[in-house]
Amino acid sequence: MKPIRNDEIKSLGDYELMRAEVRPRLMAVKDRRRVRAGGSLTFLFENRDTVWYQIQEMLRIERLVKPEEIRHEVETYNELIPAAGELSACLLIEYESPGLRAVWLRKLLGLERHVRIEIEGAGRAQARFDDRQIATDRISAVQYVKFPLTAAQVRAFPRGAKIVIDHPEYPAETVLSAAQLAELAQDLA
Repeated sequence: MKPIRNDEIKSLGDYELMRAEVRPRLMAVKDRRRVRAGGSLTFLFENRDTVWYQIQEMLRIERLVKPEEIRHEVETYNELIPAAGELSACLLIEYESPGLRAVWLRKLLGLERHVRIEIEGAGRAQARFDDRQIATDRISAVQYVKFPLTAAQVRAFPRGAKIVIDHPEYPAETVLSAAQLAELAQDLA
């Protein structure tokens, strides 16, 4: 997938005018790309459209208008666009109370070594985490995760896959639905 270009970003005024139409469509796309693993971890698989939407929303929320601020947001979020043969996700670690979240962000240290996608008949694709989100005493509640797939895994992916977490504190497995497989397979095409 091609990265977002600065000239594709709408001004705050232009985006505000189109937001009522764009937002429901992009929220539906994000819903199709959301995969829950256990009770508290959610993978939001990113593509070019979801990244463009995230940039626009961040500019809107933070009221960013300077060219250098926009360029920084575009560069930052472009890291989430999957490369060829790759799936890319924001992993959200969600706990209701700040106290419970703080406990789990320490308990989940090492998570980056315990997440993979198992593809039916084609083996495992180990997750690659962005190490900037991991400290020595805790991990961040938002992780950027990439799953590089081999050519054989890309071909097999639409037939079936599941996300597996084998962390000692948080074991979980989620089989991707046919709709999720079809949606994510587009990223691999």
